[in-house]
Amino acid sequence: MIEFKTNILRKTSQVSVETSLVFQTCEVWGHSKKTPRVFKTFVVWNHDIIPNEVFHLSRNLFLTVFFLFITIPLFAQFSVSGKVLYKANNLPIQNAEVYNLDLGKSTITDTEGSFQFDNVPAGTYEFAVFDMEYKVLKESITVSQNTIVNFELEPLGEQLSEVVIKRRKEEVFALRSLKQVEGTAIYAGKKSEVVVIDNLTSNTATNNARQIYAQVVGLNIYENNDGGLQLNIGGRGLNPNRTANFNTRQNGYDISADVLGYPESYYTPPADALSEIEVVRGAASLQYGTQFGGLINFVLKKPNPDKKFEWVSRQSLGSFNLFNSFNSFSGTAGKLGYYTYYNFKTGDDFRPNSQFDSHNAFAHLDYAFSEKTKLTFEMSYLHYLAQQPGGLTDRQFEEDPTFSNRTRNWFEVNWKLYSLRFDHSFSERTDFSLNVFALDASRKTVGFRENRVSQVDDLEKPRELISGNFNNWGAEARILTRYDFLGKENIVLFGGKYYQSNNDERQGPGTNGMDANFNFASSTYPNYERQSDFTFPNLNFAAFGENIFNLSSKFSVTPGFRFEYIKTQSEGEYKKINFDIAGNPILNEDIPDNREFERAFVLLGVGVSYKPTKQTELYGNLSQNYRSVTFNDIRITNPSLVVDPDISDEEGYTFDIGARGRFGKYVSYDVGAFFLSYKDRLGVIVREVSDIQEERFRGNIGDAITYGFESFVDWNILETFSIDRSFRLNYFANLALTNSEYTSSEETNVKGKKVEFIPAVNLKTGLGFGYKDFLGSLQYTYLSKQFTDATNSERDFESQSGIIGEIPAYGIMDLSVSYTIGHFKIESGLNNVLDTSYFTRRATGYPGPGILPSQPRTWYATLQMKF
Repeated sequence: MIEFKTNILRKTSQVSVETSLVFQTCEVWGHSKKTPRVFKTFVVWNHDIIPNEVFHLSRNLFLTVFFLFITIPLFAQFSVSGKVLYKANNLPIQNAEVYNLDLGKSTITDTEGSFQFDNVPAGTYEFAVFDMEYKVLKESITVSQNTIVNFELEPLGEQLSEVVIKRRKEEVFALRSLKQVEGTAIYAGKKSEVVVIDNLTSNTATNNARQIYAQVVGLNIYENNDGGLQLNIGGRGLNPNRTANFNTRQNGYDISADVLGYPESYYTPPADALSEIEVVRGAASLQYGTQFGGLINFVLKKPNPDKKFEWVSRQSLGSFNLFNSFNSFSGTAGKLGYYTYYNFKTGDDFRPNSQFDSHNAFAHLDYAFSEKTKLTFEMSYLHYLAQQPGGLTDRQFEEDPTFSNRTRNWFEVNWKLYSLRFDHSFSERTDFSLNVFALDASRKTVGFRENRVSQVDDLEKPRELISGNFNNWGAEARILTRYDFLGKENIVLFGGKYYQSNNDERQGPGTNGMDANFNFASSTYPNYERQSDFTFPNLNFAAFGENIFNLSSKFSVTPGFRFEYIKTQSEGEYKKINFDIAGNPILNEDIPDNREFERAFVLLGVGVSYKPTKQTELYGNLSQNYRSVTFNDIRITNPSLVVDPDISDEEGYTFDIGARGRFGKYVSYDVGAFFLSYKDRLGVIVREVSDIQEERFRGNIGDAITYGFESFVDWNILETFSIDRSFRLNYFANLALTNSEYTSSEETNVKGKKVEFIPAVNLKTGLGFGYKDFLGSLQYTYLSKQFTDATNSERDFESQSGIIGEIPAYGIMDLSVSYTIGHFKIESGLNNVLDTSYFTRRATGYPGPGILPSQPRTWYATLQMKF
């Protein structure tokens, strides 16, 4: 397999185009050194068109352009046609691929080597021509009338014997940033990171987030030890629990339980099925939701466009009886494309009472009615059952991190996601998308949880059962168009989203057995203290817009807005039960608690981008954020945590500034600073209830700020010194230095303290190495200590809860290798090579409460077959 990469820059007096063109995953077969045969190719390309001339307009004129762009007249359009020829003898080249990089259009030459583009507006355009046997040709063409042009290709200059070259990877960077425009979305001026899964050498069998997200700066990760069934990431002071502070999406649509009512993500697609992971920081609040964290979008693999049928099978074994089986099928038949997979996962953790089983399936079907119109349907299914060994106190952890005194705690998830997406190009300048999506899901937990983690489970008493059902649907429409003004091209996006949910949550007594029984036993235990039954009908409407104003070939400004209407409700009741000194109930009544909270507001933001050179960008953005508090958070009774019933929404803003780009093929970098402001930040404090009792209290603790420096550098060492490309050696460093402070608070002992979940130093660094088809990576992760409450409580080895105290600093090393031979690939590795004893989380409820120890040294091995 062969991969080419070339950077194309065209600069004239009128336009400048910076384009990255990647010819990727091309199988080459041949039985002579002169005439290799090409069975398949596919191309990934992007383009940004930026006018050169600087013009100065007043603010009022900018606003006029922004809202009246649809009245701008269109210009004349022409055709560009010609032939692709072999330079040595002028013979036509069939099936060569011709790209108009500026318009994002491509075509393939016929048997006579001919091609044609219609409806091309006047202007100068960059064309690229590609065929596997020839060098890539780049050429600028000025179009002012119907134009005929011939492209002459030179031979590649590399002779191929019968399967001598299987793979050449010139693109070894595993991280990139999003383009200014991708599909019907605008990312100009935003801090964005894209993890390219195929360029990673890591443990995808267990979705090892520490490795997969190693090059995304500043992320804080909870480790669940359940084979990667749940993702828990945060950053910049945001609680990592189930990634609830990000807007989590799959292929552009929501996948969390309830975006507003319960934004936790119990479903995470397997890494084996992913092509990319897109991460956009706080400025994503305008297009994707109001969250402080931003956006995480899992981009799944697409149908193979060159085969009617492709089968990929990945079978993995690992420590503690891990078995992971991933099988996918993909292909394209005419206008119909499909991609589907099934993933089965089972295993134990290193602690007793920690088995898990998971079944995950996905189906994608798309039908291209024409080059301009496509309809896509997707369905995801997940069911997993996990036993939870519970948490530990600090002393228990230090004495034996493998200890468990919870034998009957269980957790079950059923997740069904649906999406129907319609894409249509009204013209070469205007694109439209409509995505209708729905969720039918449930989450159930049963077990024994008390704030005294050391307390032995009384097997005669009922377990606590919490059951949640999530039923929601939504629709998001976007229209993006390019328009000219004063000879400059600008881009505008408008969109809207409607979202409706009707969730329910019930809490009460379960059975007293040991099995995974999720049936309520209220009639058997009518006096069980923690009982409630609520529904949460929520409604959300949002409208948003952004516009890229290209002020010159190097400088652009992107203002935007988002209007939000949110209506959250709770309908139901909870039990109030009082006992006498002997433990007999003297009061047992149902207390109705019906609430309704309506609000509407506008968020504003602006981003700027300056490109002094073709491979360098300076960027910055300022965007407002908002976090909605829901009654679902309030109503669950937690013995380890008291929640303020008058808890209110969070407000604030995010500011990013930085520089990113590349130095040739040698170095990729993204260096910047950020500032987050929280008003009425939600936090947790430890406060005194009496002279002998304390409680953990969650509410609006006060105002806080978080700021820091984030840097990422990836150095292609061997390319720098022009060493044989059969070898590979990359070094990357990902460093975040973060500080924080509560600037005001009405609570005691909070002002001036550090914000929770923020390590001052967050470092991931490592080497990527290899020779031909052998690849490897060695990674080191270090996080300094972080607090888990707003009062910055230190560790207490006499505490019986394990909930209070900091998370100590830790450093972890991971090693992964892979070898490809023909249709087979072997992967293996060690996680936590140095066998460090550490933990990343103090859970306040399930799967704790208490400290959740992370895994010791583990191994994995994977065999992949691809046909």
